[in-house]
Amino acid sequence: MKKNMGSADRVIRVILAAIVVVLYYTGSISGVTAIILLSLAAIFVLTSLISFCPLYLPFGLSTLRKKLSGNS
Repeated sequence: MKKNMGSADRVIRVILAAIVVVLYYTGSISGVTAIILLSLAAIFVLTSLISFCPLYLPFGLSTLRKKLSGNS
């Protein structure tokens, strides 16, 4: 599993997950909507922790910065 998520992508996912959790605990979302959004929030946190998004693979996407060569 090769990393394909940059730090900005990871931070945005964690922030979105936190927003969903706050919405759930304040009662703004409930029922099926809450279950779906909380599931997505859990996936966002998991993919952020491992720096890998499986949905990026089929499209060849990566938000990870390329390392520059040491020869400048």
